[in-house]
Amino acid sequence: MPRTLQHPARLVPLTFLLAAVLGTGLLMLPAARAGEGAAPFLTALFTAVSAVCVSGLATVDTPTYWSGFGQGVILALFQVGGLGIMSGATLLGLLVARRLRLSTRLVAQAETRCVELGDVAGVLRLVLLATVVIEFVTAAVLALRLRHAYGEPWAEAAWNGVFLAVSAFSNAGLSTYSDNVVRFAADPLVLGPIMAAVVLGGIGFPVLHDVRRNPRRAARWSLHTKVTLLGTGLLLFGGTAAVLAYEWGNPATLGPLGPADKLMGAAFHSAMTRSGGFNATDVGQMRPETLAVSCVLMMIGGGSAGTAGGIKVTTFLVLGFVVWAEIRGEPDVCAFGRRVSRDVQRQALAVVLLAVGFAAAGTLALLTVSDLALHDALFEAVSAFASVGLSTGVTAGLPPAGHAILVVLMFLGRVGTITVATGIALQSRQRPYRYPEERPIVG
Repeated sequence: MPRTLQHPARLVPLTFLLAAVLGTGLLMLPAARAGEGAAPFLTALFTAVSAVCVSGLATVDTPTYWSGFGQGVILALFQVGGLGIMSGATLLGLLVARRLRLSTRLVAQAETRCVELGDVAGVLRLVLLATVVIEFVTAAVLALRLRHAYGEPWAEAAWNGVFLAVSAFSNAGLSTYSDNVVRFAADPLVLGPIMAAVVLGGIGFPVLHDVRRNPRRAARWSLHTKVTLLGTGLLLFGGTAAVLAYEWGNPATLGPLGPADKLMGAAFHSAMTRSGGFNATDVGQMRPETLAVSCVLMMIGGGSAGTAGGIKVTTFLVLGFVVWAEIRGEPDVCAFGRRVSRDVQRQALAVVLLAVGFAAAGTLALLTVSDLALHDALFEAVSAFASVGLSTGVTAGLPPAGHAILVVLMFLGRVGTITVATGIALQSRQRPYRYPEERPIVG
């Protein structure tokens, strides 16, 4: 392989592209479709990219359009996509650290404590172990619930449980039920395990590893772990409160439910907007205010080096710390007794601006090729780019050009932020000179 293609900033998207191409070919086989004939190219491509990029958007009904073989291919794609993103992002982080000087590497290792720089095989084993354990437990709980509470045959309950568990931990949001999980809107024993798997997968492997090593000594957690857990908690609770406030009396969503079920529905939607993608209520019937809040939560996403999409919680909070330091006139940006380096601040700013630019361009492109309303186009573009998979119900009705736009957004959103951040870190360098300073007017 040419040395230029071996650069991680090119290798990661190339790997995802190859997986999407392979998945497209498999889904175009007649055996993958439940009906007569083979799936059209664009339908197979859209589904494969959505699965491998764990986005969750779909142009066809998964349980009725795809055969058991087709559903198995889809499950394999988002399992590989989720597992590959976790291990790939972690290994890219290791590669960045390896490129630093020895003294800086030792400081970084002492600070993070969650990844051993020299044990790549150990890192991959831990990623695999976390994936298998969480998915197995979630699948077992769901299968037992589906069997005993809903009377599904053991084989059907087991398959649905495994599919939902893997989809949840991978943050894919695809379901073996035509209504996604709307039929379980009042069942916390189904929504609860799904929500837990989504949150655990979206937090990110470095956080899980850090907490596992020091479960009762939060003071020894890395700055990354503390910021991720803080941001995750704030956004989950804040999103739940916002959904409750706006949808409490909406007769098409939470209105008919009791108080406890309303709380569960609001918490579930808040967690799913962080990249989970499942829906227990009709997103298309939500109030505009709820959709606006959902767009913000989708764009922020989950934790770094996990299965969630978006700009990541740490990126969002780092910029928040920058704003807070600027307001207070402090020379350094600090959090939890640690100073945030200027390189990290620049990377966060670059990731956010690129993400906003991609989402805005995608929204404009969708408006150009379709007759969508602005709020529908914006929601669809943000959901695709942030690898969420929620939709107001317009995905299937888009023209082929609209589906192609979503394919590009899903691919860019899934590999773009990691690649850009790593590329910036790898290319950082010290100049032997500095230009004269001048201060343009800001604000």
